[in-house]
Amino acid sequence: MTARVPAEVFPPGEFLREELEAREWSQQELADILGRPPRLVSELISGKRAITPETALGLAEAFGTSPEYWMNLESQYQLSKVKASDNQVARKARLYSKFPIREMLRRGWIRASENVEVLEKRCLDFFNIPDIDAPPALTHYAKKTDVAMDATPLQLAWLFRVRAMAAQQVLPLYSRDKLLGAVDKLKALLLAPEETRHVPRILAEAGVRLVFVEPVAGSKLDGACFWLADDKPVIGMTLRYDRIDNFWFVLRHEIEHVLREDGRREGEPIIDSDLGDDSQTLTECEMRANAAGADFCVPTDQLENFIARIQPYFSEQKILAFAQRINVHPGLVVGQLQRKLNRHDFLRKYQVKVRACVIPSGDVDGWGSFSE
Repeated sequence: MTARVPAEVFPPGEFLREELEAREWSQQELADILGRPPRLVSELISGKRAITPETALGLAEAFGTSPEYWMNLESQYQLSKVKASDNQVARKARLYSKFPIREMLRRGWIRASENVEVLEKRCLDFFNIPDIDAPPALTHYAKKTDVAMDATPLQLAWLFRVRAMAAQQVLPLYSRDKLLGAVDKLKALLLAPEETRHVPRILAEAGVRLVFVEPVAGSKLDGACFWLADDKPVIGMTLRYDRIDNFWFVLRHEIEHVLREDGRREGEPIIDSDLGDDSQTLTECEMRANAAGADFCVPTDQLENFIARIQPYFSEQKILAFAQRINVHPGLVVGQLQRKLNRHDFLRKYQVKVRACVIPSGDVDGWGSFSE
């Protein structure tokens, strides 16, 4: 017997009744054939009992059909009883596949809603896009482990949070000359980790918006630089590695992007991750920014002269004396030497933490503090 596809969905019992009538069998006779109670057959026909795999096998043998035929009738009938969901599940699944919804909800970047339309609207507003098919766009210059990759959803969510916070800051107009002067002021802060608390104020006076947003796990971000309305530079930092050398290197790296106006004219989306990793293929502007960051922490010519004079005997005493002579914290010298020597365990005790010093005076989202 060929399995039929019904135009309308009926309970499997209707088909079972037709089979009995075609053979002029009674319900009792079918029960005897199946070796099952008569009540089972009665409840199957009335739709009070669902067809199980075991029953489907018995019916298939009795009527010369396949077990799948009876199971399909049952599944179609059961599905027909379920109220249509208006595609709510599919829409929500699409939303979760496109954006890091769970992380955004956890961080309070968007508010939760049981209504998928409301949740979708909040995501569109967050990413400033007209509909879910439109790709989020933010000016940034990408330098990642794979420079050919587009920004990941996690990275974009972080960037848009930085952008939203930066847009709320009220600062004087950006001045390149003032930023150059700010670099000199920042240079005077390199001796003590506590001095990092002055960084947000100094950059704000030059018209640079500095934002600290806790990194999203898996995003691999260190910092970013982009422009608002073509004349408002923004620096975002994750403080992913809470070390004095990494803080100053990343900050000065991003400042160099601002000074050279990287991404301002091109309208290209600036993310920086794994900064200082020389194993990557670097663009020219990234090499310039890396060089500026390294030279800011420890003047390159003085570091090379120091290495040439004392290698391979890099004693702790000599390093401390060198740091004192150039008026920087020893952790900055240690950080540069670790890269030069490829020894990332070398004197790590001097790479002190600075996050707790800088975030009380900054525009911060994360680490227990959330910006409105």
